Amino acid sequence: MTSRTGVNDMEQQRYDVVIVGGGAAGLSGALTLARARRSVLVIDAGEPRNAPASHVHNYLGRESTPPGELLAIGRGEAAGYGAEIVAGRVVSAERLPGERGFRVVADDGRSVEARRLLVTTGLVDALPPVPGLAERWGREVLHCPYCHGHEVADRPIGVLATGPLAVHQALMWRQWSEDVTLFRHMGPEPSDEEYEQLAARGVAVVDGEVTGLEVTDDRFTGVRLAGGRVIPREALVVQARFTARSAVLESLGLTPVDQEAGGAVIGSSIAADATGATEVPGVWVAGNVANLTEQVIGAAAAGLRAAGAVNGDLIAEDTRLAVAARRG
Repeated sequence: MTSRTGVNDMEQQRYDVVIVGGGAAGLSGALTLARARRSVLVIDAGEPRNAPASHVHNYLGRESTPPGELLAIGRGEAAGYGAEIVAGRVVSAERLPGERGFRVVADDGRSVEARRLLVTTGLVDALPPVPGLAERWGREVLHCPYCHGHEVADRPIGVLATGPLAVHQALMWRQWSEDVTLFRHMGPEPSDEEYEQLAARGVAVVDGEVTGLEVTDDRFTGVRLAGGRVIPREALVVQARFTARSAVLESLGLTPVDQEAGGAVIGSSIAADATGATEVPGVWVAGNVANLTEQVIGAAAAGLRAAGAVNGDLIAEDTRLAVAARRG
C-alpha cells in the first residue's frame, strides 16, 4: 500500500491507532503497529524539524542519509505492512463516549475515529532574534555538536550566548575545534570559575551585542557586532528554545511543562512515562514532543516503545471484551 495524498483519501473511518505526525517517531510506531496487524493511520502535516539539515547523523545503518530520504524509506516500510499514511493537519482530538476511543479532527473539518492515539508532532525551534540566524539554520547555524560537530571540525566556531548554558556549549564544542569563540551577546556574565575553564581550554570571550551575520556567496563568514566589527567564523552555535507542537494534546487537556537541561529551562514538552503514556488514558506521545533533546534515532526508538505499549493496551482491551462476550 502506498502513502496517500490527503485526509479525504482515508480508506476507513475508524482505526485501531491514529498517529499524528509522520517523522521518525511516528513512522517507527506505524511500522511496529502495522506489523502487529493493527489498523493504523498516520496523518502528517509535512513539517519535519530537520528539513533544513542536509543529512541525518548518528543513526546506525543510515548515517549521513538526507532527512527526506530517511522519511521516504520509513513511509515505504510502514505502508508495506498495511499502514495508511496521508497528508493533513490535525487541529484537535476529543474523547468519544463510553469506550469508543477518540475522534481526530483535521483543519478541513474532516474527522476519523481511533481506539488509541499516538502523537509524534515534534517541536518548534524558536531562535534568538538576531538577523540572519533563521536563514542559515541547519546549515552553518547549529545547536547540537553530536548532530553537526564532525561536519565543522577544526573550523572557526562561534557560540552565541543567550542563556545560562552558553559556557557549557562553548566547552562542548571545543571538543571539535581548537578555535572556539564565545560571544557574550545578551547572555549572563560567566562566573570566575567559568572564565577560568574557558581560558584553560583556549576559548576566547568577546563582549558586545551581536547584530547580524556576514554572508558571502551564500556562505556564512562571520559575526557582526554592534560597533561594526566583524569576527570571522564558519559556524555559529545557538541555543534555540524548544517548544513542543502540542495543540492536539492540549485539546485533550494535556498541558506542556518546562523541561530542564543543565539546570536551565530549554523549552516545554508533554509529560509521559517511560513508554510514552500520558495522563490521558489511551493517549501516548513519542519523540521531541515528549523529549526535547531526543535525536532522530532516539525518536525512532521512542516510537517503537510507545507502539509496543499501545498494542499491549489494545490486547488487554480485546481480551476483556472477548471474556465479557463469552460470559454474555
